[in-house]
Amino acid sequence: MQPKANMMNIEELEGSIESIVFTSAKTGFTVARLQTVAEVVTIVGNFASLNLGQSLILSGTWRTHSRYGLQFQVENYREALPNTIASLEAYLSSGAIRGIGSAMAKRIVDRFGLETLTILESDIDRLIEVKGIAQSKIAIIQSSWLEQKQTHSIMMFLQTYGIGRSQAVKVFKRYGEDAIEIVSQNPYQLAADIRGIGFHSADGIATQLGIKPDSEARYRSAILHTLREAGRDGHCFLPQSTLVERTARLLARPDYAAQTEQIEDQIVYLVATQELVVEESRRYPGRLGYYLPAFYYAEMSIATRLKLLLLEPLEIDHHFVETWMQQYCESSDLLLSQEQRQAVILAATQRVVILTGGPGVGKSHTTRAIVELWEAMGKQVALASPTGRAARRLSELTQRDASTLHRLLEYDRGSGYFQRDHTRPLKADCIVVDEFSMTDVFLANALIKAVSLQSQLLIVGDVDQLPSVGAGAVLRDLIESEQVPVIRLTQVWRQAQSSAIICHAHALNRGEVPEIERFSTTPRSDCLWMPSHSPQHGIQCIQQLITETIPRLGFNAFNDVQILCPMIKGDIGTKAINAVVQALLNPPQADGFEVQAEERKFRIGDRVIQLENDYDREVMNGELGIIETYDAQRQILGVQFEEHWVEYQRTEWDQMTLAYSITGHKAQGSEFPVTIVPLFMQNTVMLSRPWLYTTLTRAKQLAILVGQPQALRQAISQCRDKRRYTLLSQRLQEEQIVPSFSSNPQNSHQNSHN
Repeated sequence: MQPKANMMNIEELEGSIESIVFTSAKTGFTVARLQTVAEVVTIVGNFASLNLGQSLILSGTWRTHSRYGLQFQVENYREALPNTIASLEAYLSSGAIRGIGSAMAKRIVDRFGLETLTILESDIDRLIEVKGIAQSKIAIIQSSWLEQKQTHSIMMFLQTYGIGRSQAVKVFKRYGEDAIEIVSQNPYQLAADIRGIGFHSADGIATQLGIKPDSEARYRSAILHTLREAGRDGHCFLPQSTLVERTARLLARPDYAAQTEQIEDQIVYLVATQELVVEESRRYPGRLGYYLPAFYYAEMSIATRLKLLLLEPLEIDHHFVETWMQQYCESSDLLLSQEQRQAVILAATQRVVILTGGPGVGKSHTTRAIVELWEAMGKQVALASPTGRAARRLSELTQRDASTLHRLLEYDRGSGYFQRDHTRPLKADCIVVDEFSMTDVFLANALIKAVSLQSQLLIVGDVDQLPSVGAGAVLRDLIESEQVPVIRLTQVWRQAQSSAIICHAHALNRGEVPEIERFSTTPRSDCLWMPSHSPQHGIQCIQQLITETIPRLGFNAFNDVQILCPMIKGDIGTKAINAVVQALLNPPQADGFEVQAEERKFRIGDRVIQLENDYDREVMNGELGIIETYDAQRQILGVQFEEHWVEYQRTEWDQMTLAYSITGHKAQGSEFPVTIVPLFMQNTVMLSRPWLYTTLTRAKQLAILVGQPQALRQAISQCRDKRRYTLLSQRLQEEQIVPSFSSNPQNSHQNSHN
């Protein structure tokens, strides 16, 4: 009989999971329905993992929720083996074990009954007795069964120390069956190896394990974590004073002087053990800079290989180039300005050339002319961009095949390495890389190493846009070094001059506040200003645009519109806007599904964006897709991206979020028919000229800025894209560089994320 709601004594409850109402992949907090002998009850608590049909023995208390009624608040739990035919079948059907679906689960349980788990554990070859199970499938089932057992024990261990389920899965994938031993011996290793587990989480585990606050391991971990975080902010290194100050803030010890001294001592130790690299910069005289080795070797490798490439002689038939150029200009439909002609000739006669310039100056047409000239010279040309969307745009503009850089460099998911490098360079005679401003120091290193010394390289990008999401400012550094030939196109073509988007982009890039047409129901311009006095009012304006204005102007509000925000949080950040727009464009249906993941609700038909690089499934940070399916039994969301299909298990849902609104940084390399850009002083910390310039130029047909005039002026006045700590420009200017790429261990792009 169910206890009374006001009883607060710890009680024990046993049953099997009938359904999972809600679970947080990050924290493990779960609401589920438990089938006991007598009835179905609601349980709430933090769980390492739950599967349908899973049998549990719970201890906790009964409480009455003001909204949801009677619930069993779980304090502790342990897993019990399923002990009924129904629970066994439900457990095997849950998707916990690969190779077993609902039909197969029924046949297995029908054959072995209550001995099913014993068969899986100690006599798994007997599964051959079940119709439809071949020997090859038995191996899959056995592997999954062992993995599931190991994962569960590791999750239980990590949950004790506050690590949620999604992170626990990453820990298991990284460490395997040694996970518990590794974490117990050095919990700070988690901060180094697992994306999403920071220093504070590892520090909490260390405290529970009895590691002292002044331990050397803690200080070393804090130093390394500070540099990793700096890398995520775009820096390749930190000056000593900055590194010490940030590490001290992280450690938060009361005796600042003693703490600073110990930090400096441990920095010396980390340099001695080659976990840090130290270097003095000409840009920052007298100041030592500290690198994580991966960042140091990437910079060194780029500079070394690029200088070798630039020094390699190139034989050119100048008469052929000039004759072809003249004939092309006379016969082609694509007119070229004088500076564009110079760019074509320069690219044809130099090993490496950078082509830069703002919107509407003809970078794409110039690139196409260069490619046609190279092909006329009998050369094999390869075209690539950092992202799939940018590669497709390059292909459309040049009318030739283009790929992502990862595909061009033959990234191997199994090993985590690029298969193309200086020992096995790209076969193409000429390589074109577009949207190069998006390329971080690691991807640039992989590319440069893979370019043969007998090949030519054309780098195309807008240096005034935001730098890469990853570390470095490679395009800017290459240009500032003055070691690589650069052509900057400046002439805005007549057809582009009719676009207010392009004209305003150039104006704000010069620091001018453009006169943007005020929004009306009959706009004459492709760039409009909708004034709004507050973030709350801005949300209302966006709602009006989505439901009324955009459709009236002939655009599809779901497919054509992208909202681009400065920030994720806040009253008018991406989170708040996504919730509002989802309710407008994809509201809940009576017969539809809805699942909760952290603070987000996912529905079939939702637009989503990938939040991190997943090399195993070839879906990259910033890729946009649509949720097409949901397998409730296995708790798997199926997402269709432009080029491929990806299935996300529940523990992987934190890899994506709603994408009706995304940040301007996530939109790099992409174009959308219509963009809506909220500009409010609430987001002033992220407003800058490079951000606004990049964001404005994402619109192909219509850009609508919604917000406060002072926020627009603030963005334009802040021309400070925060200067990143890099030394690539200096390295290129040095007379001699000792080649280091041959011994560089950082060929694996995965290493860059740590």
